[in-house]
This record gives sequence, structure tokens and C-alpha cells, in this order.
Amino acid sequence: MSIEIKVPNLPESVSDATIAKWHKKAGDTVIQDENLVDLETDKVVLEVPAPASGVLKEIQQAEGETVTEGQLLGILEAGEVATSPAPDVTSEAKAAPKDDQKVPSAPDTKPAPSVGSTPADSSNLPPSAKRLVAEHDVDVRGVEGTGRGGRITKGDVLTHIKGGGARPEERVKMSRLRSRIAERMKEAQNTAAILTSFNEVDLSQVMAIRSRHKDAFFERHGVKLGFMSFFVKAACEALQKHPVVNASVDQDEVIYHGYQDIGIAVSTDRGLIVPVLRNAHTMGLAQIEAGIADFAQQARSGTIALEDLQGGTFTITNGGVFGSLLSTPLLNMPQSAILGMHTIKERPIAVDGQVVIRPMMYIALSYDHRIIDGKDAVQFLVAIKESLEDPTRLLLDL
Repeated sequence: MSIEIKVPNLPESVSDATIAKWHKKAGDTVIQDENLVDLETDKVVLEVPAPASGVLKEIQQAEGETVTEGQLLGILEAGEVATSPAPDVTSEAKAAPKDDQKVPSAPDTKPAPSVGSTPADSSNLPPSAKRLVAEHDVDVRGVEGTGRGGRITKGDVLTHIKGGGARPEERVKMSRLRSRIAERMKEAQNTAAILTSFNEVDLSQVMAIRSRHKDAFFERHGVKLGFMSFFVKAACEALQKHPVVNASVDQDEVIYHGYQDIGIAVSTDRGLIVPVLRNAHTMGLAQIEAGIADFAQQARSGTIALEDLQGGTFTITNGGVFGSLLSTPLLNMPQSAILGMHTIKERPIAVDGQVVIRPMMYIALSYDHRIIDGKDAVQFLVAIKESLEDPTRLLLDL
């Protein structure tokens, strides 16, 4: 029985998808619920499982094609899947000669690869590379591929011919996620009047709390106590004191949000995404850490839901995990501000007239100057600084 494989229902606000990868080719045997193909949308990757066991008869849409909901992807011929019988170890053992009766092995008659010979798999080369191989009698078995998945490119063949010195290039189409990121970043630059203010934070007290309570915290809550939860709490407190930083612009109106939905930027192999902690102002440190850990795992495995990436009133991004000392983050539109964390460095600072070494972090606030004045931005950063340098303020609601 032939079964049509179609594009499943797409998430709300997603009109189409791109075929990212077929995990099977026409003629392959498949097992029910086995992932056949990955569909990439602007934010998430959707898996299309096999509706039954059988043979993938046809593939209607190739990798890189854009498809819409309900569109035909391929045809599956359902049926029983034959499994290879396990080898008869007993019969193999009987057939094997005894040590003193071993048959001399025949000499290897396969000729050694000669310069100028072209193996059969050269048919998989792109046309430009194949033409060079033919013109120069290149043995592709000696060519190192630098393309995706180790594929040999034209530049690789040129490098082999010239003995090095060539500069290979590869042209790869942007992924849907990367295209969407580019679109959003350019939208932010073209729409908002972006300005960035900076401050620095002494994290001695936060680090002392983490060091003193991290083991008990993990035993009690099952998650590690990180820096991000302190920054989320500090940001929520500061946003309540300076609500314009939590606002957004809609044409000629300013929308003031009476809640704090905090987006946490997460880096994945596919690009940067921003899951949102809903009502972060009501969460404790343990809830924040658990939410962040859960989002990070889902984001990197490609299973995060689209609704978890939508909305948000304020975003925090941490370039410090990659070693960034200072940066000017771009707005996550339509939000009006974003907080940038950076790497922690021990630096000499003056405290009560004495020079001491403290773990310091530069923090940056990029904001939309159309609605947020410099005074609000600076005072917001000062509020963040005060909460983190004296974490008891968070407990006492000061």
C-alpha cells in the first residue's frame, strides 16, 4: 500500500519550511516512526517520522526546496521489513580450518592506485571539480576534501594539482534560521535609534554566595547555581523600577508591560535563538536555573517549541561564556533594550582608598533612544550593579 508523506501542520505564524536533510534515500527500508526528513523553519527544526514500516519509494522534494503545509514530500510503500538473520556461529566455526590446516591466503590481486587513475566515486564530484580531475588525470583518492561532509570541491582539486597555495572557497546557502537572524538584526538597525551605555560590576559577593551554597543548592533543587539567575533577578528588579526599559514601540504608541518575560540568548550550532522565561519576576533562583537549563537542552537538540521563542519584554545575552570582554548587543525587536554580560576578569580597583583585586564584569545596555532616555538607561545599569554587588538587596526588595 502506498502512503503519501506530507508536510505536517506548521506552527502558528510559520507559512513555509525548507527541506534541511533527508535521512533516507529512495529505495531505502524504513521503520515506523523513524525520522525521514528534517524541515527547517525560521526558528525550529521539525522531524517528519515514517507513518509505517516499508520502503521509501519516491522523494518528491529535494534538500533545499521550500515547501508548505500539506505539500507532498514523498511516497512510502508500506509492508513488512525483512531483517537479516543472525549469522550461524556454530556453522562458521565448523567451516573454519584448524590452525594446522589453514589454507594459504591468495595474493591480493587489487592493483595499487596509480597516479592518473580515477576511482568510481569520482562521479559524485561537482562538475567543475570533475572536469579538472579529467583534464589533469588526478587520482581523487589523494585529494583531501574540505567541503561539507568531507566532499571534494574544485578548490581542493586545484590545491592538489598545484601542490598547495590555492585558496578554496565554498558557496553555501544560508539556513532559514541564519536568514531570519540577519533579517531581525537589520530590522533593529534600520528601525530603532540604538545607543549603548556601560558599567562594571564587582561580583565578589555573588561568587562568595555561589561558592558557599552551590553544593546544598544542587542537592536541594537538582540544578547548578549559575550567574545567570542572579542577573535575571537583578534585571527584573531594575525593570520594575524603570518600566520604560521594559516597554516596546508599536507605531506611534508605547506599550508598557506590567510583567517581565525575560529572553535568554542561547547559542546553538544553527545560530542564536532566544527562549523566553515567562513571568520571570515571580521565579526564584532555582526556577530560573531549571528553566534556563531546560531551554538550553531543547534548543541544542532542536526540540524547542516555537511558542517558547516568541514574545519577551527584555533580553539578556552572555558573550562572556565565549571570552568577550566588551560588546554592544543588538536589540531583539520589538523589545527596546537588551543587557549584555561579559567575561569576568580579576582587575585592580580602588575600594575605601585601597587598591584591591576583584572579579569584575563589564555590563552593557543597548536601548532604543526613541523612548528610553540616557538617564533611564544609566540608572537601570546602576540598579543592576547595586543588586549584584550587594545580593541581599534582592532578598530585602531594596
